[in-house]
Amino acid sequence: MKALAKETKSAEAAEEQTSTATSTTSEASQAATSTASETASSAADKQTAKDPRDEQIQSLKDQLDQKDDQLLRAQAEIVNMQNRNKKEQAAILKYDGQSLAKDVLPVLDNLERALATQADDEAAQQLKKGVEMVYGHLQDALKKHAVTEVPADGEKFDPNVHQAVQTVPADKDHPADTVVQVLQKGYLFKDRTLRAAMVVVAQ
Repeated sequence: MKALAKETKSAEAAEEQTSTATSTTSEASQAATSTASETASSAADKQTAKDPRDEQIQSLKDQLDQKDDQLLRAQAEIVNMQNRNKKEQAAILKYDGQSLAKDVLPVLDNLERALATQADDEAAQQLKKGVEMVYGHLQDALKKHAVTEVPADGEKFDPNVHQAVQTVPADKDHPADTVVQVLQKGYLFKDRTLRAAMVVVAQ
């Protein structure tokens, strides 16, 4: 009976040791699985989370691109301004003296009227010769500065250089749209109309 009791106790002790070993193995396995899961989760979090330095670098790149664009635009605007200034300066140089020439035209008109008057006595004739000399010198000075008379009498009417103030019926000597009479001479300054000629046009 004692031997049977010892065998029973030994079997129970063996079963208890086996159960303890199984429980320990299961706990170790669960711990290992938990640790692996935590490690994988941590790695995934690291991959998902963005590095703040990368965002800062991208922001700096965007700002640099914006500054480059602004610089290119500013350079283009400067070039355009320089081109406009060159054109304006060229125009100023080309038409320098236009205002003075335009102010002289009424003087030329008055000299022409004076020459159109009849000089009967010798004193009037001498005066008229003096007026002719002044008129000739003034014309020469204007021509030297590219002021020329607009062709008008008998020419085809051109609204760019002629100003029609009166119309008359056309005939065989004066076809339609031709200048019949010049009431006031017109002048050009280089390629620009300084004063349009006042004319009578056949219609």
